[in-house]
Amino acid sequence: MSECIFCSIVAGEVPSEIVHSTETTVAFKDISPAAPLHVLVVPRRHIDDASQITPEDGPVLADMLVAARAVAEAAGVAAPERGYRLIFNIGPDAMNSVPHLHLHVLGGQPLKGHFALA
Repeated sequence: MSECIFCSIVAGEVPSEIVHSTETTVAFKDISPAAPLHVLVVPRRHIDDASQITPEDGPVLADMLVAARAVAEAAGVAAPERGYRLIFNIGPDAMNSVPHLHLHVLGGQPLKGHFALA
């Protein structure tokens, strides 16, 4: 098993509740949700975090955003009168505990202007 838990989830070595999957991304429910909808969208290819993105990673980021929108649509929060939040965390001060690029998709309730992920 890989040392990266998200790589292990992508490889199917660690069980997770996968809600969306494409050729380049996997989206699964967060094990400690901070909102009724809390899904993580990760690239299948390991990238440490958003600070490591290069111009060549543009398609991966686009795929992650499209996957996040699909997750929000499936959860019924993508309508303009609802809404959802997308978050990339970088480093320990931002409470990033897994060094694999991941996009939090949060929704299902009104989100405050400052929403901490604990």
